[in-house]
Amino acid sequence: MSTELRPWGLFENLLEEIEYKVKRIIISPNQSISLQYHFHREEYWIVVEGSGELIHEDTVRTLEVGDSVFIGKEEVHRLKAGKTGITVIETQIGVCEEDDIVRLEDHYGRVV
Repeated sequence: MSTELRPWGLFENLLEEIEYKVKRIIISPNQSISLQYHFHREEYWIVVEGSGELIHEDTVRTLEVGDSVFIGKEEVHRLKAGKTGITVIETQIGVCEEDDIVRLEDHYGRVV
């Protein structure tokens, strides 16, 4: 299991196989991942701690413990943690490489 720090929090790779990967994503209070999409993978998220706001394509909704989300290839998405943070278990299916992130907007000055 490996852990990678990000400006918004961290993620842990829990399981990594050729065509799927499982991560625990922990977003710090009031922080968010970039507005992004992926060409080569789909993602399934389930919230296991905290709450936050999801932007998914043209919708915005609140996520709480027990909520799940499917994000298809090339679907624009962003997750912002609430005031206590949010933890998501993410299962990726497809080509699961970190460089398959197309950032459209980023609060931390990373390449868009």
